[in-house]
Parts: sequence; structure tokens; C-alpha cells
Amino acid sequence: EVITLKIHSDPLLIYSASYTDSSDDETSPRDKQQKNSKGNGDFCIKNIKQADFGRREIEIAEQEMPALMALRKRAQGEKPLAGAKVVGCTHITAQTAVLMETLSALGAQCRWAACNIYSTQNEVAAALAEGGFSVFAWKGESEDDFWWCIDRCVNVEGWQPNMILDDGGDLTHWIYKKYPSMFKKIKGIVEESVTGVHRLYQLSKAGKLCVPAMNVNDSVTKQKFDNLYCCRESILDGYKRTTDVMFGGKQVVVCGYGEVGKGCCAALKAMGSIVYVTEIDPICALQACMDGFRLVKLNEVIRQVDIVITCTGNKNVVVREHLDRMKNGCIVCNMGHSNTEIDVASLRTPELTWERVRSQVDHVIWPDGKRIVLLAEGRLLNLSCSTVPTFVLSITATTQALALIELYNAPEGRYKQDVYLLPKKMDEYVASLHLPTFDAHLTELTDEQAKYLGLNKNGPFKPNYYRYADVPFNPCLLHHDFIL
Repeated sequence: EVITLKIHSDPLLIYSASYTDSSDDETSPRDKQQKNSKGNGDFCIKNIKQADFGRREIEIAEQEMPALMALRKRAQGEKPLAGAKVVGCTHITAQTAVLMETLSALGAQCRWAACNIYSTQNEVAAALAEGGFSVFAWKGESEDDFWWCIDRCVNVEGWQPNMILDDGGDLTHWIYKKYPSMFKKIKGIVEESVTGVHRLYQLSKAGKLCVPAMNVNDSVTKQKFDNLYCCRESILDGYKRTTDVMFGGKQVVVCGYGEVGKGCCAALKAMGSIVYVTEIDPICALQACMDGFRLVKLNEVIRQVDIVITCTGNKNVVVREHLDRMKNGCIVCNMGHSNTEIDVASLRTPELTWERVRSQVDHVIWPDGKRIVLLAEGRLLNLSCSTVPTFVLSITATTQALALIELYNAPEGRYKQDVYLLPKKMDEYVASLHLPTFDAHLTELTDEQAKYLGLNKNGPFKPNYYRYADVPFNPCLLHHDFIL
């Protein structure tokens, strides 16, 4: 397999070599008939011949995902997901592949599509297809391809999903709208992102959520590890790979000071950037001020900043008015899950010229010659343009797996047709599975100390209402012997 290093006409702009991006075949995967080595063709990916490369990447990821590997060992004797038919829509990366193969080891059947048109690692999708997984995804899908892939996962004769693992809510929404009878037979939904969780709460409030759902996004392990530490490292990686920008002295505005915003701001501040923050929540706003950041409205700084980053989970955070007022060369990107934060559609007008610089990097040029640099067309920067730390994703993936196990094995009546938060016992269990990596040793309470605090010596050490995100709360305590 030959890897092509493509050189831009400007010698200073060099594409990075990547198995995912190096392909001379421009034929749409939908027009190909591919089969794996066992003759199975129930998948649609870029190139099955990349499977060996993908397998090596998965093996590397396994080394940084200790909790999922531990769950596999526990599954040798018991199969807590036996009979589960999981349909998933997440980023398809080496880390997700470890999760999918873990679910399979736990007894589940899986069909998978991508939740982002740019984040799929083609070689990993090939490895999964070679391993017998029904995967429908490739990097650079069109919007039509995106929904076609989701439908191929769901609409298959003789296969009724009973569990949904979603990231963003698109899969859940598709089944709810297109296949209502199928939706009613779902046993449980596990949702990872703030966008998808918001959509679930909307369904619940309207009385249209007919299955129990687990809100993984607002678990402590997701908020305080994935959202914070993952973004703290990957924001710099995404910018460096796409623009080679130097951060020292740059003026940056970060829209949103939730856990993602906190991670971005910490990384940029450490690199010497001058960081401004916009925020609607007075509590998060006060945190930003006490962390040393200047709290502003976007309109107050939009003319002077060099970089604009959105991470609110909202829509139309940066609109055409802001884009018109930006300085020449301003770099604009999104670190939230959804592509609605930046009004990219408003830039597709006749008076503006789009110029592709390199993969995931566009110049948008105004009639007077001013240009901004738009990354990933306003989609999630880190998974579209770079990679994310595997160890942090291990924490989230383990939480997703345990949430699926809990919902699938819960006796009838334990969960109503509502959205539930994870208990702290599960959060603590996920954290404990990762501590051996650091050769960490927990202090144990004495009987006297436990009695004084009113706690069980083995936890949970935080009440179930202890949380970091401001979302509707449902104080339901989960319990399953396999987990706890």
C-alpha cells in the first residue's frame, strides 16, 4: 500500500501523510461492491484493503484503554449483552473500534454509522469490516451519504435493534421519525453528547420518549475527563495540524466556559495566548473571571481577535454579522459537537469566494480581499482535523459500555420512559478501573471515619445529585451486579 505525500503549491504548506487521506480512488463507496476475506459484504467503507493498517491502529489504542480491556476479561465467563442488538452512531476511530469490539466480546451484535462526515478513520472502518462488523462510514461523506449510512444500519431485513448508542442524537431522531414501530421496541438509549441529550430531554418533555435513555454526557467521568482533559490537549493539536499557527501573543475568544471551554482556555493560556471568554451562565462566567480570563460579549472583541472558538452546544453563536466584522486572517473553528454553532450557510453566497487551502482548511474571501480561515467547515475541530487522547476516551467508552449493560439488563419497571443520569457509584467504578495505569493507591476509610461521614467504606463517596452540568435531574439510582 503506497502512502502519497501531497505537496501544496506553496512549499510551506504540506499535507500530512495519512492512511485515511491517501487514496487515488475517488469512486463513491456506495458505488463499490466490496467483500471481506470471509466473503461478507454487509458494510460500506472506503477501501477494505486498508484493514491491516486499521488493525495496527486499533492495537495501539487498546494499550491506552485499560478499562475496556478489563471488561473483556470479565466477559469470558459471562456475556451481559448476549442478545443485545446495538445500533450505533459515533465517531469511527481506533478508540471507538475498541469499544465496538468490547461490546461484541460482551455478547452484542453491532451495526454502526458515523456521527460526523469528516471524523471517520477509513483504515479503522476497514479493519472493523474485515472483522465482521457492519460499518457504513467513510471520511468525507456528503450530507446525503450521512443519512444513507444511518438508514443502512437501521433498515435491514430480519434485524431489529434493541439498543441505541448515539453521539449527537441523529440516529435516535432518524429511527424516531422514520421507523416509529421500531423505536417503540428499543429497550434503551445511551447518549454521549450535550446536543443529543438536549434532544432527548425535548422528546421527554413533549411526552414522546417511549424508551428509557441514559445521559452519559453529564456523568462526572464524561464532563471532568473527556470534555475537559481531552479538549485541553486536542485544541492545540487541531490548530497546529491545520494552520501551523503560533499561539504566543494571539488574541483568542472562546465562546462558552463549560468543561470544553475550560480545557481550551487552559491550553491557550499556557501557550501565551490572550484569552477572552463569552458566557451566558453567571456561574460559569464567574469561574472564568476567577481563572483569570476577561469576560466579554462577542461583539466587543470580534474586530480584534486572531482566533474564534465556539464550544457552547448552541446554534448561531457566530453569525454573518460577526464574520463580516472579523479581521483579515482570523481563524474560526468549532469545538462543540454540532455544526450549528457557526452560521456557515451564510457564507455560501455569490459575493464570497471559497478557496480550499488544504484538507479541512478553507479561505473565505470577501470582495475587498479580506479573508478568514475556516476549519472543518464549522464541524468539530479535534475529531475532524486531528486526533484525541486515547486514554481519556477510554473513560467515556467504558461509561458507555456500562450504561448499555445496565439498561439492557434492568428488570422491567426499573426505568420509565425518561432520561436518567448515571449514579456516582458507576462513575467511581469507571475511575477506579483506570487508576492502576498510574500505579495509584487509594486511601481507605477506617470504620470510624466512614461512620463519621455517613458513608460506605466502598462508596459511593458523592451523593447521586452531585454533578457538574446544569441539566434537568432525575435522581434514579442504577444497580446491576455485573457493574457494581
